[in-house]
Amino acid sequence: MDKKKTIETLQFFVTGLTEGALVHKLQGQLFKSQGFGQLGDKYINHFTEEMEWVEKFVDRILDLGGDVKFDGAKARDLIAAPVDYIKADLAIQEKGVEMLYKCMAELHDDPTTYDIMKAYLADEEEDLYWSQGQLELIEKIGTQNWLFMQL
Repeated sequence: MDKKKTIETLQFFVTGLTEGALVHKLQGQLFKSQGFGQLGDKYINHFTEEMEWVEKFVDRILDLGGDVKFDGAKARDLIAAPVDYIKADLAIQEKGVEMLYKCMAELHDDPTTYDIMKAYLADEEEDLYWSQGQLELIEKIGTQNWLFMQL
């Protein structure tokens, strides 16, 4: 097992996921302020869920004797239009899931980290399928009907 490589991989996800989680929290608050309470709650709850993964990754880094750092967040604008946000988030999710699949191959010699990342991958795939499903629903029932469902 290459501890250094495993720690670097986990650290990469700690930083990226912390950034993504914060964006989800802020987007959720924005959607709630627009009156889309269900959608807002979805993303605020998603923030909490993602931070739980960050905690698991941090714990594993510490278990491996690594140092945890926060590399800072990149500037990202919030997206006021819910449908546009789901499309943008889906693009990020697709890249993230693809990256996770590649990382899994590198972690096969560390079963503990592999199992953590496998569970995280399943969670991310679920999020990806939710976003895809919402966009399919929007196509079928129209944006206004979908937005009404998000109140």
